[in-house]
Amino acid sequence: MKAFGGWQNFYVIVGSSAGALIGLQFVVITLIANRPVARDQAQAGDAFATPTVVHFAIVLLLSAMAGAPWHGLTGPAILCGAIGAVGVVYEIVVARRMRIQTIYAPQFEDWLFHLLLPFMAYAVLIASACAMRSSTEVALFGVGAVALLLLFIGIHNAWDAVTYHIFVKKAGRE
Repeated sequence: MKAFGGWQNFYVIVGSSAGALIGLQFVVITLIANRPVARDQAQAGDAFATPTVVHFAIVLLLSAMAGAPWHGLTGPAILCGAIGAVGVVYEIVVARRMRIQTIYAPQFEDWLFHLLLPFMAYAVLIASACAMRSSTEVALFGVGAVALLLLFIGIHNAWDAVTYHIFVKKAGRE
Protein backbone atom coordinates (compact mmCIF):
# COMPACT_ATOMS: atom_id res chain seq x y z
CA MET A 1 0.00 0.00 0.00
CA LYS A 2 1.27 3.42 -0.94
CA ALA A 3 0.79 5.01 2.51
CA PHE A 4 3.37 2.69 4.11
CA GLY A 5 5.72 2.86 1.12
CA GLY A 6 8.27 5.24 2.59
CA TRP A 7 8.29 3.56 6.00
CA GLN A 8 9.85 0.17 5.16
CA ASN A 9 13.46 1.09 6.01
CA PHE A 10 12.40 2.78 9.24
CA TYR A 11 10.48 -0.27 10.44
CA VAL A 12 13.17 -2.71 9.31
CA ILE A 13 15.68 -0.87 11.49
CA VAL A 14 13.36 -0.32 14.44
CA GLY A 15 11.82 -3.81 14.30
CA SER A 16 15.12 -5.65 13.98
CA SER A 17 16.51 -3.60 16.86
CA ALA A 18 13.52 -4.54 19.02
CA GLY A 19 13.89 -8.21 18.10
CA ALA A 20 17.58 -8.21 18.94
CA LEU A 21 16.95 -6.43 22.23
CA ILE A 22 14.25 -8.94 23.21
CA GLY A 23 16.87 -11.67 22.75
CA LEU A 24 19.44 -9.71 24.73
CA GLN A 25 16.91 -9.14 27.52
CA PHE A 26 16.35 -12.91 27.78
CA VAL A 27 20.11 -13.50 27.91
CA VAL A 28 20.47 -11.02 30.78
CA ILE A 29 17.50 -12.52 32.63
CA THR A 30 18.98 -15.99 32.15
CA LEU A 31 22.34 -14.86 33.57
CA ILE A 32 20.63 -13.35 36.60
CA ALA A 33 18.28 -16.34 37.02
CA ASN A 34 20.85 -18.54 38.76
CA ARG A 35 20.63 -16.32 41.82
CA PRO A 36 18.10 -17.19 44.53
CA VAL A 37 14.84 -15.30 43.97
CA ALA A 38 12.72 -14.14 46.85
CA ARG A 39 8.99 -13.50 46.48
CA ASP A 40 9.58 -9.76 46.55
CA GLN A 41 12.07 -10.04 43.67
CA ALA A 42 9.49 -11.82 41.52
CA GLN A 43 7.03 -8.98 42.16
CA ALA A 44 9.68 -6.44 41.17
CA GLY A 45 10.36 -8.42 38.00
CA ASP A 46 6.67 -8.25 37.12
CA ALA A 47 6.76 -4.50 37.64
CA PHE A 48 10.05 -3.67 35.93
CA ALA A 49 11.43 -6.47 33.70
CA THR A 50 8.28 -7.81 32.06
CA PRO A 51 7.07 -4.43 30.74
CA THR A 52 10.43 -3.92 29.02
CA VAL A 53 9.99 -7.14 27.04
CA VAL A 54 6.37 -6.19 26.30
CA HIS A 55 7.44 -2.79 24.89
CA PHE A 56 10.06 -4.43 22.66
CA ALA A 57 7.46 -6.94 21.48
CA ILE A 58 5.00 -4.15 20.65
CA VAL A 59 7.68 -2.40 18.58
CA LEU A 60 8.30 -5.66 16.75
CA LEU A 61 4.54 -6.08 16.18
CA LEU A 62 4.16 -2.51 14.88
CA SER A 63 7.10 -3.08 12.54
CA ALA A 64 5.54 -6.28 11.21
CA MET A 65 2.24 -4.46 10.77
CA ALA A 66 3.88 -1.72 8.72
CA GLY A 67 5.47 -4.29 6.43
CA ALA A 68 2.30 -6.34 5.87
CA PRO A 69 0.62 -6.10 2.45
CA TRP A 70 -2.48 -4.16 3.53
CA HIS A 71 -5.11 -3.27 0.92
CA GLY A 72 -6.48 -0.35 2.92
CA LEU A 73 -6.11 1.58 6.15
CA THR A 74 -8.88 -0.13 8.10
CA GLY A 75 -6.78 -3.12 9.18
CA PRO A 76 -3.78 -1.10 10.38
CA ALA A 77 -6.08 1.39 12.13
CA ILE A 78 -7.93 -1.37 13.99
CA LEU A 79 -4.66 -3.10 14.92
CA CYS A 80 -3.05 0.14 16.16
CA GLY A 81 -6.16 1.03 18.15
CA ALA A 82 -6.30 -2.42 19.72
CA ILE A 83 -2.59 -2.38 20.59
CA GLY A 84 -2.96 1.10 22.08
CA ALA A 85 -5.99 0.13 24.16
CA VAL A 86 -4.33 -3.04 25.46
CA GLY A 87 -1.19 -0.99 26.18
CA VAL A 88 -3.13 1.57 28.24
CA VAL A 89 -4.77 -1.21 30.27
CA TYR A 90 -1.39 -2.92 30.68
CA GLU A 91 0.16 0.30 32.00
CA ILE A 92 -2.57 0.43 34.66
CA VAL A 93 -1.51 -3.10 35.65
CA VAL A 94 2.15 -1.97 35.69
CA ALA A 95 1.27 0.97 37.95
CA ARG A 96 -0.37 -1.42 40.42
CA ARG A 97 2.60 -3.78 40.28
CA MET A 98 5.04 -0.91 40.89
CA ARG A 99 3.04 0.17 43.93
CA ILE A 100 2.67 -3.28 45.54
CA GLN A 101 6.22 -4.57 45.09
CA THR A 102 8.31 -3.96 48.20
CA ILE A 103 11.90 -4.69 47.20
CA TYR A 104 12.57 -1.33 45.54
CA ALA A 105 11.15 2.16 46.08
CA PRO A 106 10.56 3.61 42.60
CA GLN A 107 12.08 7.02 41.96
CA PHE A 108 10.70 9.70 39.62
CA GLU A 109 12.75 8.30 36.73
CA ASP A 110 11.19 4.87 37.28
CA TRP A 111 7.66 6.29 37.22
CA LEU A 112 8.55 8.29 34.10
CA PHE A 113 10.08 5.45 32.08
CA HIS A 114 7.99 2.54 33.36
CA LEU A 115 4.60 4.24 33.52
CA LEU A 116 4.14 7.80 32.22
CA LEU A 117 6.02 7.63 28.91
CA PRO A 118 4.67 4.19 27.92
CA PHE A 119 1.13 5.27 28.86
CA MET A 120 1.56 8.36 26.70
CA ALA A 121 2.92 6.24 23.83
CA TYR A 122 -0.06 3.90 23.91
CA ALA A 123 -2.46 6.87 24.08
CA VAL A 124 -0.76 8.37 21.00
CA LEU A 125 -1.16 5.01 19.26
CA ILE A 126 -4.92 5.14 19.92
CA ALA A 127 -5.05 8.72 18.63
CA SER A 128 -3.06 7.71 15.53
CA ALA A 129 -5.48 4.86 14.89
CA CYS A 130 -8.41 7.27 15.09
CA ALA A 131 -6.69 9.69 12.69
CA MET A 132 -5.53 7.00 10.23
CA ARG A 133 -8.29 7.62 7.66
CA SER A 134 -8.59 11.41 7.91
CA SER A 135 -4.92 12.34 8.27
CA THR A 136 -2.91 9.34 7.14
CA GLU A 137 0.51 10.99 7.03
CA VAL A 138 0.21 12.46 10.52
CA ALA A 139 -1.12 9.15 11.85
CA LEU A 140 1.79 7.22 10.36
CA PHE A 141 4.25 9.63 11.93
CA GLY A 142 2.42 9.08 15.22
CA VAL A 143 2.77 5.30 14.91
CA GLY A 144 6.46 5.70 13.98
CA ALA A 145 7.03 8.01 16.96
CA VAL A 146 5.36 5.47 19.27
CA ALA A 147 7.54 2.65 17.93
CA LEU A 148 10.70 4.71 18.41
CA LEU A 149 9.65 5.94 21.85
CA LEU A 150 8.85 2.41 23.06
CA LEU A 151 12.20 1.23 21.68
CA PHE A 152 14.07 3.97 23.58
CA ILE A 153 12.02 3.33 26.73
CA GLY A 154 12.92 -0.36 26.50
CA ILE A 155 16.61 0.41 26.00
CA HIS A 156 16.59 2.76 28.99
CA ASN A 157 14.74 0.30 31.21
CA ALA A 158 16.93 -2.66 30.21
CA TRP A 159 20.07 -0.64 30.89
CA ASP A 160 18.63 0.57 34.20
CA ALA A 161 17.83 -3.02 35.26
CA VAL A 162 21.28 -4.32 34.33
CA THR A 163 23.09 -1.53 36.15
CA TYR A 164 20.85 -2.02 39.20
CA HIS A 165 21.68 -5.73 39.35
CA ILE A 166 25.39 -5.15 38.80
CA PHE A 167 26.05 -2.10 40.95
CA VAL A 168 23.38 -2.33 43.65
CA LYS A 169 22.44 -5.98 44.10
CA LYS A 170 25.91 -7.40 43.50
CA ALA A 171 27.58 -4.73 45.65
CA GLY A 172 25.08 -5.47 48.43
CA ARG A 173 26.08 -9.15 48.47
CA GLU A 174 29.81 -8.43 48.66
